[in-house]
Amino acid sequence: MKNVYIGYDTREDIAYQVSKYSIINKSNNILVHPLKLADLKDKKLYWREEDKLGSTEFTFSRFLVPELNQFKGWALFCDCDLLFMADINNLFALADDKYALMCVQHDYNPGEGLKMDGKQQTVYPRKNWSSVVLWNCGHKSNKKINRELVNNPDTTGKYLHRFSWLEDHEIGSIPHHWNWLAGWYEEPKDGKPKAIHYTEGGPWFENYRFCEYHQLWKDTLSEMMANKSN
Repeated sequence: MKNVYIGYDTREDIAYQVSKYSIINKSNNILVHPLKLADLKDKKLYWREEDKLGSTEFTFSRFLVPELNQFKGWALFCDCDLLFMADINNLFALADDKYALMCVQHDYNPGEGLKMDGKQQTVYPRKNWSSVVLWNCGHKSNKKINRELVNNPDTTGKYLHRFSWLEDHEIGSIPHHWNWLAGWYEEPKDGKPKAIHYTEGGPWFENYRFCEYHQLWKDTLSEMMANKSN
């Protein structure tokens, strides 16, 4: 079984549910785990104070994945605002042991302003690289990423989201189709998405009811609810 950890935000429970469904509906031998802060705190894995600049509750907790996976094997982290269109085992098949982690290396520079439910859009190098990460949890360089480092108030978001504990050659690349930024990549010029990332805001937010790819998300929600009622 392969482990997938999805960032969980109490404001976006439905986004998490649909993202999880889109994974398990298309993929076999996958275990999905929500990164819920309350659970992580109960297990003494997370004790940071709330970051006023963080746009989600999993801004920092995502970096606990290697430890959550017992520093063994490969695991996937993704934000909750992703809709998977393909078998996630095909993403795991890209894993290359020479890398400490692999991600889509976007050249993403959105304009400043507000996103999602009024959170400020911030611009920084390697933006959205950490939103889908294929972790080589047993890689020696990832031993540094443990609960003590993640919870240290001196460990900045900048340090973590830029993967600053790694050398550049330890960061592998995966195709952008696996972290397709809605509103940034375009079909057919950039191909077709295998995982749609509603990074500016998804259809579960009032102001984004009719964003790009909104109907695909709504259709998946309807299918999920129909299957639950059967």
